[in-house]
Amino acid sequence: MVKLRLTRMGSINKPFYRVIAIDSRERRDGRYLDKIGYYDPKHNPAVINLDEEKAIKWLKVGAQPSETVRSLFRKAGILKKWHEMRFVKTEQTPEN
Repeated sequence: MVKLRLTRMGSINKPFYRVIAIDSRERRDGRYLDKIGYYDPKHNPAVINLDEEKAIKWLKVGAQPSETVRSLFRKAGILKKWHEMRFVKTEQTPEN
């Protein structure tokens, strides 16, 4: 199964995280399939930079986001767009 999760980068006391698509059996900093963006919590306010197209592509093929990545997607508005793509009902015009 493919997971969307964070991998830690940066030096001691200066972490930032990449949002990546990775096989769930790989270790945290192991080989990943695709880089989706990054998250820097040390800045005020925190910096979130995500590639929306890549994120939706991975969600379409069934990748499961971790709780933290799901929260980041929610803040960036990606989950809302994903929800609208999946569950929006096509409005039908009444026939006369």
